[in-house]
Amino acid sequence: MATEQGFVEYIQAQSGLGDELSYKKMFGEYALYLQGKVVAFACDNQLFVKPTEAGRSVLGKVSEHPPYPGAKPYFRIDDEMEDRDLLQSLLRTTARTLPLPKAKAPRKPKTSAAKARRPVRGR
Repeated sequence: MATEQGFVEYIQAQSGLGDELSYKKMFGEYALYLQGKVVAFACDNQLFVKPTEAGRSVLGKVSEHPPYPGAKPYFRIDDEMEDRDLLQSLLRTTARTLPLPKAKAPRKPKTSAAKARRPVRGR
């Protein structure tokens, strides 16, 4: 079951972070971003936060489950979502703890030599 956009909008509103917490649809599910870092996934209308020791200390007792088949376990957020201060603290703490994503290597421009080696269609 794909996650409904309304569920992700609810998380964004409930977190109290506004547009600071953004999301992007990926394969019918959503990745949630804070400070340029993926901090959580919304899968099957459930919230899964990336596991960190700092996040564990915010939550105390955690429930860990994979967000999708083959994934490592994440913190599944259920009733904790109703506590705005806890949710906001968890997301901010997770973002602070995670490293910045590695910069993507720039695409190499096509050279005229590469173009010359390409076969010409229709001949």
